[in-house]
Amino acid sequence: MKNMWMVRAGKDAFLIDEFEKRNIVALGWGLGDLEDKSSDDIKRLMQETYPDESKYSLGIASSQVIKFRHMIKKGDYVLSYNPSSRKYLVGEITSDYYYSTDLEDEDIDYIGGHNDTRDVKWLGEVSRDNLSVSTKNTLGAISTLFNINDEARKDILDVLNNKKPAAGEDEEGSEHEDVSILKEDIKDKSIEFIKDKVNKLDSYEMQDLVAGLLRAMGYKTIVSPRGADRGRDIVASPDGLGLEDPVILVEVKHRPNTSMGSQAIRSFKGALKKTNRGIYVSTGGFTTDAKYEAERSEIPIILMDLDRLVKFVIQYYDNFDNDARSLIPLTKIYWPL
Repeated sequence: MKNMWMVRAGKDAFLIDEFEKRNIVALGWGLGDLEDKSSDDIKRLMQETYPDESKYSLGIASSQVIKFRHMIKKGDYVLSYNPSSRKYLVGEITSDYYYSTDLEDEDIDYIGGHNDTRDVKWLGEVSRDNLSVSTKNTLGAISTLFNINDEARKDILDVLNNKKPAAGEDEEGSEHEDVSILKEDIKDKSIEFIKDKVNKLDSYEMQDLVAGLLRAMGYKTIVSPRGADRGRDIVASPDGLGLEDPVILVEVKHRPNTSMGSQAIRSFKGALKKTNRGIYVSTGGFTTDAKYEAERSEIPIILMDLDRLVKFVIQYYDNFDNDARSLIPLTKIYWPL
């Protein structure tokens, strides 16, 4: 079974017309002719050419170049996307790798040159609107070059060869359901990524994040200086002085692999006055006994584990000040209803 590859036509697909006119696909990493270069040679060249890039970024870039040079075969299918027309060019690879300077001879605004080339026989176009949600999701990957799975490959070829029936009401309903499932999947993944970021904060940054959250909720905060905190890391109140109720005392324990027990909650409760409110933050969570201890407390105590903290961060992030945002930089993603 032939593989199918996505090869993007540069940033914003600015080379898509050249790809179609010249019957090629090309990459531009500026590594020189790779005709006699092994995979290890390509990794070394990537490191030498981009010494300031992270190991992670270099690994991804090297992998894409290695696939283009060594893994793509003559006869494999290839795609390239035109975001303006929302159509995918579908073709077959007709040559081995070669180093070309053709694109350098034209007045084309390129970065780094797109010299790593393979010839293509274009077979036609496929509209994105005619593909399944799962295929669209697969093709939405941000990588410049990647292998397309068997299910998506079949879907694309069926559309290309007019073998896919027109969508009926049942299929449209199923598509809406698939989009909803995809939305929830992305939402869940984003929450986990945010948790990863929060967990990497140090103890004092965690205190600042919780204080930022309370400010976003409308309170003014005092964060204890580094050192002994006498059972309170943050004092939050409407006036910022702790003179106006409610006065909220906050303890923050950033120990991702350690659950807080009932004794920790009893000690925290002992530092509270009857008119206070308490928040105990533990990124490692709480034992069952600790939860019971908080529930039976006469002074209201809220337990906030990592999951609950992150959900509150997301809920109030629009109100975060710059100091709090700098700890966990997030961007908003809009999703169609």
